[in-house]
Amino acid sequence: MEAVQWRILPLLTLIASFLLFFHFQYPSQQYQKSCSLLPFQHYWIASKRIVTPQGVISGAIEIKDGKIASIVKEDENNGKIKLENVMDYGDAVVMPGLIDVHAHLDDPGRAEWEGFPSGTKAAAAGGITTLVDMPLNSEPSTVSRETLELKIKAAKGRIYVDVGFWGGLVPENAFNASALEDLLDAGVLGLKSFMCPSGINDFPMTNASHIKEGLSVLAKYRRPLLVHAEKVQDLESDLGVEGGSNDPQAAIRDLLTLTKDTRIGGPAEGAHLHIVHLSDSRSSLDLIKEAKSGGDSLTIETCPHYLAFSAEEIRDGDTRFKCSPPIRDAANKEKLWEALLDGHVDMLSSDHSPTVPELKLLNDGDFLRAWGGISSLQFVLPVTWSYGKKYGVTLQQLALWWSERPARLAGQKLKGAIAVGNHADIAVWDPDVEFDLDDEFPTHVKHPSISAYLGTKLSGRVAATFVRGNLVFKDGKHAPALCGIPILAN
Repeated sequence: MEAVQWRILPLLTLIASFLLFFHFQYPSQQYQKSCSLLPFQHYWIASKRIVTPQGVISGAIEIKDGKIASIVKEDENNGKIKLENVMDYGDAVVMPGLIDVHAHLDDPGRAEWEGFPSGTKAAAAGGITTLVDMPLNSEPSTVSRETLELKIKAAKGRIYVDVGFWGGLVPENAFNASALEDLLDAGVLGLKSFMCPSGINDFPMTNASHIKEGLSVLAKYRRPLLVHAEKVQDLESDLGVEGGSNDPQAAIRDLLTLTKDTRIGGPAEGAHLHIVHLSDSRSSLDLIKEAKSGGDSLTIETCPHYLAFSAEEIRDGDTRFKCSPPIRDAANKEKLWEALLDGHVDMLSSDHSPTVPELKLLNDGDFLRAWGGISSLQFVLPVTWSYGKKYGVTLQQLALWWSERPARLAGQKLKGAIAVGNHADIAVWDPDVEFDLDDEFPTHVKHPSISAYLGTKLSGRVAATFVRGNLVFKDGKHAPALCGIPILAN
């Protein structure tokens, strides 16, 4: 009998180990359901306004196991396909989920400023299905494999939407190709650098030599370098408002001496340079247009706050509007809209950069000392739509600026479009519903009082957000579990 027990014991141990492995690799059905407000993984989303790369159609999207399995136009179906488990959104817009390539979630280290849970909860409520987190404002900054691993650990099990990560190009790693390669091998989607002081001690500014070295390494990986393109001539007068001495033109001239290397046949072919949050629509934009026409691998983003606000409208001392680069005058805003509509500005991002209210100095009104950054994550879709309607912005343009082109920049081939085989990342919203963004509105960022959009009336309320087929947000309610996935490049 004892011999039989000794023979059975190893077998039981093996079975127990297998069951534990199976449990962690394939969680229970109950856990899977907690990721979504829907009880099923195979269903259809129907609408009279589905935004696809081929145009806006009336029809239905089949969702199966987190991906788009098929797309059926209403006039082609005629009852041939029996649709089961249909989510019919009527006249509401169904478009690819937004991809925000420029957000500061401040986690780990400064989660009291925002953090992954509140930031991604706000994103989901705003129709954003993918964020790419910036390497600074967290502590430590993401400038090495080890600091990236800290960020991934902080994100796991704490994100409502998918989150990727940019790494930092700083003087300490710029001339160390093996250190940069190690960071890229660890999974960052690209690199980010500042040409002026970032305001974060462990993220110092870079110069043209650092950027040239970064591009040469990135060329091998075919990933982008994102650059904050400003030079500060006089730090004391850098107020983050129109009239400060930040010089975007000098920085962009320096950059454009390097982007020539990214042309086909150039020494950095395969690298790509992306200028973040452009606010100067005058001579800076002319320089960029010329470089693009010459074949430089170059893109530009701007942000909704540069398209919504002008310097003349901001009350003296209202530090909610302090940001870098600054919000400029009304004439500049008009030219920025013109550049976006004409295709010279490629995409939009939030540059969500929150902090604790004490650092915004809301009561003091001291622009020199207040933290610079606009808190906006939940509202970028209605803001873009509300302020863009007078310019004739279309649904397809919104999808281009907020989904398709950001997906391409971040190297996400299965995101950014409603197409068969892609992740079922979908935003559903009603362009005609107006709402007052006041203290009563359910806002999910950690510190809503610092948002520059507080007190505005907006159009375009988000009704539902799907991430990889999971309904993570519906009519003000979020899914019970945080099942977003950290995205790593491979």
